[in-house]
Amino acid sequence: MSIQSKVLAPTQADQIKPTLIGSTAVLMWATLALFTALSGAVPPFQLTAMSFAIAFLIGLGLWWRKGENIWYNLKLPAPVWILGVAGLFGYHFFYFMALRHAPAVEASLIAYLWPLLIVVFSALLPGEKLRWFHIVGALAGFVGAGLLVTKGQSLSFDSQYTLGYLSALVCALTWSTYSVLSRRFGAVPTDAVGGFCGATAILAFICHLFFEQTVWPTGLEWPAILLLGLGPVGAAFFTWDYGVKRGNIKVLGAFSYAAPLLSTLLLIGFGLAEATWVLGLACIFIVGGAVLAAGEFLGAKQNGA
Repeated sequence: MSIQSKVLAPTQADQIKPTLIGSTAVLMWATLALFTALSGAVPPFQLTAMSFAIAFLIGLGLWWRKGENIWYNLKLPAPVWILGVAGLFGYHFFYFMALRHAPAVEASLIAYLWPLLIVVFSALLPGEKLRWFHIVGALAGFVGAGLLVTKGQSLSFDSQYTLGYLSALVCALTWSTYSVLSRRFGAVPTDAVGGFCGATAILAFICHLFFEQTVWPTGLEWPAILLLGLGPVGAAFFTWDYGVKRGNIKVLGAFSYAAPLLSTLLLIGFGLAEATWVLGLACIFIVGGAVLAAGEFLGAKQNGA
């Protein structure tokens, strides 16, 4: 398969549908914490390998539906493979390394810089223009996410956790860079994500063999893992790819901060977390920031209606 790098710069009206499709990835990522909690004591890399193996089956299904040869879809240029595998596997690898070498609160907050970085990095793309409300909206979302992660408590950065902090930062840079650079390979079909999922499953399994002890799920933990592979660690990556390539990437970046908010609401609904004043304040920051950053997009949608 010969695919040339192509930067898509659609008009605002053309971006409406892809942006909405891409935003479904954020909604699916909101279920990640819930399904992970329901998956029991399965180690992170093992869970990643199992989930991405299921995601790979989604890719196989898409290829089969189109009557395409599997090897044809795997025959991609080296830069495409490097970007895809580095994005999907690299993000999870550095995230787990961050949690291993730093407290979860600080590591998670640093890792969740990626939506803000997407908004900033998008200014480097042809046809994209970064405005003040994009930055302010993304910053508001980050503040809201910070409140959720810290539960309103103070942060404590300790030099002994430097490796973990750096891993979290690389994690954020990895996913934001992957998301923005995906636009430069706009001619690569979204179905190619299936191949990236397969490679990620293999690499995660290798990491599992090196770093973890195998723990097999039991009972209802199996359906939880299946739902992980079908949703937040499966279909979400396909719709996200479509969204960042053809939609409003700045809006998608800012809207991504809704994931921890919706995730918290789901955990509360299932009795796994409690509602607090911090949640309400975080909701104001995240929703307000997303609306502010999406100003142009909402205007284009209204005019196109």
